[in-house]
Amino acid sequence: MFTRFILLVSILLFTSSSLLAQQGSLSPYSFLGIGTKGFRGTVENRAMGGLASIGDSIHLNLRNPAAYADLKLTAFTAGATYNSVELESDQNSDNLNYLTLDYIAIGLPFNNLGVGFGVKPKSAVGYELEQSSSTQISRFDGRGGLNTVYFSVGFEPIKNLRLGATANYNFGDIENKAIVFNEGVQFASREINFTDINGFSFDAGALYDLKLTNQLTLKSSARYETGSSLSVNRRRELATIQLGQNETENVINQIDVEPLDTEIDLPEMYAFGLGLGEDKKWFVGLEYENYQAGDFSALAFNFGPEVVQKESNTFKLGGFYVPRYNDPVSYFKRVVYRAGIRYEESGLEYQGEDINEFGISFGLGLPAGRVFTNANLGVEYFERGTTSNNLIQENFISVFLSFSFNDKWFIKSKYN
Repeated sequence: MFTRFILLVSILLFTSSSLLAQQGSLSPYSFLGIGTKGFRGTVENRAMGGLASIGDSIHLNLRNPAAYADLKLTAFTAGATYNSVELESDQNSDNLNYLTLDYIAIGLPFNNLGVGFGVKPKSAVGYELEQSSSTQISRFDGRGGLNTVYFSVGFEPIKNLRLGATANYNFGDIENKAIVFNEGVQFASREINFTDINGFSFDAGALYDLKLTNQLTLKSSARYETGSSLSVNRRRELATIQLGQNETENVINQIDVEPLDTEIDLPEMYAFGLGLGEDKKWFVGLEYENYQAGDFSALAFNFGPEVVQKESNTFKLGGFYVPRYNDPVSYFKRVVYRAGIRYEESGLEYQGEDINEFGISFGLGLPAGRVFTNANLGVEYFERGTTSNNLIQENFISVFLSFSFNDKWFIKSKYN
């Protein structure tokens, strides 16, 4: 058991460095603030429209820490997403593809107590933009984002009520670069902003089951995230440059601006869910999520007066169906079928337009190998943004996959 634990921790550390290095977004909207949302739930959550209202004995629910109390076996899971996105404006369109590693997590059960830890992205920055006129060309590009290392605990103080809490350490760096070419000027002007961000945040959750009949159970959930301040260190480089072969940037003159220490405020969040189902058979639920307005005004270079951060609301509807989870003959009767829809008012207003999202998703939970080891596959189509007011609409097709490995580690030896 100890050897397996060391192996999983090593994988977790390796994944942390991989998350830091990856290109987690190719969205022009990631220019704003700390970037676009990086984590949308596990594959199981996302296949149900992002629904995070339930837990079970072999899957991890990384959105609600109370679900760790439902674990009966040690669970190790990792997920990745392949994204195909069409960027559409009034004038033209473009197609981009990229792959992201979404999370890696471990959950450990101890009687009525469960704990878990892992790493997941919080936000992602990745864009390349160009704006031109008859006398000037401006190029903008950025990369980076925030990642979260977390530790969660969930327990069952009374029958059918589970409570949980999570401590998160958020960290990362963002690089934003702008180059301006003016007609008749020999050299171009370049500005690079380096932003290092770190700090703690906390969240809590609850799950409660009310048995209505021998078959039907009413399931309710609640989640809360504290509004937290993160420390920010900003550095700037101002330079005149000349482009060489292969677009290499040859610096002619450079000035380093004195670093600035400041803070940004993550928004407070609360969510409530309610659903009806039959254990190990089916479930249908609704969830409402509300984020208060965050404060990213300290990032003045990409958060000007044309950007407004408002209250965010998300509505989710989803569920699953299992024909017969323990069928001894038919494989497809043991498959979990999932589906969901979501509508998200992102709270971001840019140039007077609300940047909202709508998505529909489907998924399968596939028994793989051993009885309690499974693969989870999902696909989602969603739209973000608008073509109004010279903005861009993003049309995504995301295919996501995870593997969940389950075993019982803590077994007392009966023989020496």
